[in-house]
Amino acid sequence: MALNTSADAPLPVGQVSRLIGGWIDRLGAVWVEGQITQISRRPGAGVVFLTLRDPSHDISVGVTCFRQVFDPIADVVAEGARVVVHAKPEWYAPRGQLSLRATEMKPVGIGELLARLEQLKKALAGEGLFALDRKRPLPFLPQRIGLVTGRASAAERDVLENARRRWPAVRFEVRNVAVQGVSAVAQVVQAVKELDDLPEVDVIIVARGGGSVEDLLPFSDEQLVRTVSGCRTPVVSAIGHEPDSPLLDLVADLRASTPTDAAKKVVPDVGEELDRVQLLRDRALRTVRGLLDREERGLAHALARPVMERPQRMVDDRAAELDALVARSRRTLGHLLDRADSELSHTRARVVALSPAATLERGYAVLQRADGGVVRSPDEVAAGDGLRARVAEGEFAVRVAE
Repeated sequence: MALNTSADAPLPVGQVSRLIGGWIDRLGAVWVEGQITQISRRPGAGVVFLTLRDPSHDISVGVTCFRQVFDPIADVVAEGARVVVHAKPEWYAPRGQLSLRATEMKPVGIGELLARLEQLKKALAGEGLFALDRKRPLPFLPQRIGLVTGRASAAERDVLENARRRWPAVRFEVRNVAVQGVSAVAQVVQAVKELDDLPEVDVIIVARGGGSVEDLLPFSDEQLVRTVSGCRTPVVSAIGHEPDSPLLDLVADLRASTPTDAAKKVVPDVGEELDRVQLLRDRALRTVRGLLDREERGLAHALARPVMERPQRMVDDRAAELDALVARSRRTLGHLLDRADSELSHTRARVVALSPAATLERGYAVLQRADGGVVRSPDEVAAGDGLRARVAEGEFAVRVAE
């Protein structure tokens, strides 16, 4: 709406700013395209601040959005990327500053392509297709190598020449396919399946030279990724150069930075292996020689002992010890017998001295009644009793007279 102003009745700057804010509020949400020149993501903050620039007019505007709006594309956009923003223009009257509050944000061109690839990557990773425990080890010396690559390409030449230079006897089963364009995915998938079905193929290399992100798109196709995931034969991905990283690199059992690197990782170097074998032989020889030297020194030390120079000396020493023990035993036994005989003689003499028979030998007699009792007193017998008198040489009958 038109305003009635004049040099005598001007509008204050603050009122002009408020009027501009009112006009911008009535504009509503719009789609805006621009280049990101600055991104500010404070840790823990729920809002992201960006600066969006129009390179053709050298105009910049601040953009604010919540993290849930920016996070889905955070991995594929950076400063310098072009984006399309659905935002509500806002006017900050105190400073006279225009800004945009975004509710939706999409990358443009290559950024959009990378965003789709990132979503596919997260989905396949959630299924476990990139898990490390699914990776299979490569054979040490493959008898036949399957190679999927472009016809007469530098990648094919690099793989074949480097592999045969390292191991001349290596054999290849080559499948030439389109490595970019609309038919690339179908041809690569078919070639991988054919090689996987051949029992003599021990490992499969999928190789391609460098290129743009669009050129390498076939090697991030979901169908190819799932085909490689289901292969029974180990697969090596050798796509592009070191910075290139299609999804095939993540699902393959081994990722090679270049086709040349793939040949080096799949085929051992015959010269290096011969050197390693020679090193192992030298190491084993040193070990055996050291063992023999140690045993020879031990044997020489054992032979130098006196017992080895005159083995019967040990028997003689033991015989002398045995003779000494026998003599000692005999002396000990003789002493014991002599002492026992002496003790027995003394005991016998005491027994003989105390024996009743010795008393009878001195002329004494023992009188016994008919019942066998010994007569100790005259009162124990009467006149006319018959008794038996026992003397040293025998016995006889007596009768009491009075």
